[in-house]
Amino acid sequence: MAAVLMDGKLLSEELCLEQKQRVLALREMGKKVTLSVVLVGNDPASATYVRNKQLACEKLGIEGSTVMLPEGISQQELENKLDALCEDEAIDGVLLQLPLPKGLDEESALAHITPEKDVDGFHALNQGKLFSGTDGVVACTPKGVIHMLKRYQVPLCGKHAVVVGRSNIVGKPCALLLLKENCTVTVCHSRTENLADITRQADILVAAVGKAKMITADMVKEGAAVVDVGINRVDGRLCGDVDFDAVKEKAGYISPVPGGVGKMTVAMLMDNVIGAAEKRMKK
Repeated sequence: MAAVLMDGKLLSEELCLEQKQRVLALREMGKKVTLSVVLVGNDPASATYVRNKQLACEKLGIEGSTVMLPEGISQQELENKLDALCEDEAIDGVLLQLPLPKGLDEESALAHITPEKDVDGFHALNQGKLFSGTDGVVACTPKGVIHMLKRYQVPLCGKHAVVVGRSNIVGKPCALLLLKENCTVTVCHSRTENLADITRQADILVAAVGKAKMITADMVKEGAAVVDVGINRVDGRLCGDVDFDAVKEKAGYISPVPGGVGKMTVAMLMDNVIGAAEKRMKK
């Protein structure tokens, strides 16, 4: 029996209706929701991602703007610009599109986005709050993974979750969020020995390594929920880290690529932007 498809496009459309109402409620209180995206250089992939974020803003009635900076900008100039955006009371969220061009320090730049306006959830303080279990801004992709699992009513409490990948942006925060849901969590990575032996034990398997079709059917437990975070291009077509066609015949739930976690990431970014505006209204 084929797996239940965890449709990120459908979920993001449902969330869009809820988010529009939240934006409208703020507007009725005299508050416009605003996001400023900083794009450094001319990377085509980054430009596409920024354009998608702007389209998502327009759909919800969020005022989105893009600050275009030249590739040769200095670290100091970039950080000064981020400081100025964060000091602007009219702006609710500030996002620095990654990766930055060579020669620029991402970690140093991200530290210049205040935790309250850090809608990507990359600031060290927000990451620390996630670690300690206190209220902070959660990174969009891991937040989207958990939201997807919950919307499809995948049992989490007491289940064994395996996260393949240990990045600060996806793997680590995803593991912490699953732990918060009372999963027993194993984190695997490029140095993990006997990876397949571990993934076969997973009730929930999250693939976030950036290697096309790395997770094969023989690595998956019968009936497991498989979340594919990877985005890879093979022969001109997008695919994930999971061998979708084979694994869908064995898994209980599976997310596609495209149309899965990527859609949820943008939806969760919008959620974080609206949430930042709501918090500022309460002050």
